[in-house]
Amino acid sequence: MTINCKGQLIDLITPKVMGILNVTPNSFFDGGKYKNGSDMLSQVEKMLNDGATFIDIGAYSSKPNAEFVSEAEELQRIVPIVHLILEHFPETLISIDTFRSEVAKVCIENGAAIINDISAGNLDAKMMETIAKYNVPFIMMHLRGTPQTMQTMTHYENIVKEILFYFSERIAKARSFGINDLIIDPGFGFAKTLEQNYEVLQKMELFEMLELPLLAGFSRKSMIYKTLHSTAEEALNGTTVLNTISLTKGAKILRVHDVKEAMECVSLFNKMKAK
Repeated sequence: MTINCKGQLIDLITPKVMGILNVTPNSFFDGGKYKNGSDMLSQVEKMLNDGATFIDIGAYSSKPNAEFVSEAEELQRIVPIVHLILEHFPETLISIDTFRSEVAKVCIENGAAIINDISAGNLDAKMMETIAKYNVPFIMMHLRGTPQTMQTMTHYENIVKEILFYFSERIAKARSFGINDLIIDPGFGFAKTLEQNYEVLQKMELFEMLELPLLAGFSRKSMIYKTLHSTAEEALNGTTVLNTISLTKGAKILRVHDVKEAMECVSLFNKMKAK
């Protein structure tokens, strides 16, 4: 199970870690944390040294009820960071967290290796065409509505069955464009209640029937800290627990704020699997 990133084959038989770098002022956990380029480079260096295979950059917060950001502002925020990272760490495999095809296009042309779309191409009709043209891996997440409306769209008759149907349709669409490397993300915290998030996690191994790499993103989300009656700042241990569970259920990429701890999950999981 491999994906091709800028000519480099990444083997996902061994799970990998994707470090999160939010360059927004309003992300739920680290929004506004990095005040300048030096702060961002220090964080990227730390994540790479801690074992991250990918760095996922987002310039539009997708937290519930997030305010709208124009395409021009998103580009203004993200493109200089792509340049900065690749100038200092040229081998970095950068993932771009965007649902806009123009942002994807410009970032790929400036060296990004992966596109991570919360809408799986549903919010921009040109996204899949763009992915196919540049032949980069495409992470497709399950989402209903938009970040502004998703928490009003949580009624499901059978949530896992409906997510599987959603991915079957999105995969067929992507294949029709000739997209080769697809990764699926169940979208924990997106258009799902607290209980629904745990139902999806409980049954996550069912997504293996899609025969695609599975990305899990729990890092410091409210499904953890609301359950534990704590805060995002206190949710690292809970994140580690859910990361470990997801590895046992087939996750191949962990998308996290805390790379060192996620790598420890992977190392211990690999040790167990080797026995």
